[in-house]
Amino acid sequence: EPQLVESGGGLVQAGGSLKLSCAAFGFTVDDYAIGWFRQAPGKEREGVSCISSVGTTYYADSVKGRFTISSDNAKNTVYLQMNSLKPEDTAVYYCARDPTCMATMTGERHDYWGQGTQVTVSS
Repeated sequence: EPQLVESGGGLVQAGGSLKLSCAAFGFTVDDYAIGWFRQAPGKEREGVSCISSVGTTYYADSVKGRFTISSDNAKNTVYLQMNSLKPEDTAVYYCARDPTCMATMTGERHDYWGQGTQVTVSS
């Protein structure tokens, strides 16, 4: 059974940075679209970023220019570098293995996802 384990969340002041990690087990990350979505209390789930099996990257408009997704195939891990964080970025962040990045970004479908990691940005 495929598994994804997120880490790296925490509490940071506005303007700060965090780097989230998504370690994959039971499959190879470069064979699939791996994305990040977030869920904040009272808000709809939002697709944040995705990296396709051929390395194409996608970002939500709300994070473009601030977040960077990358993949380390040797470690079978996908990262989300988050800079210039804002209070509205506060949410639980999940990584997911999806059939396509379109599925990740629209929330149409997530095949497997992890337990999530909390990101809190104080003002």
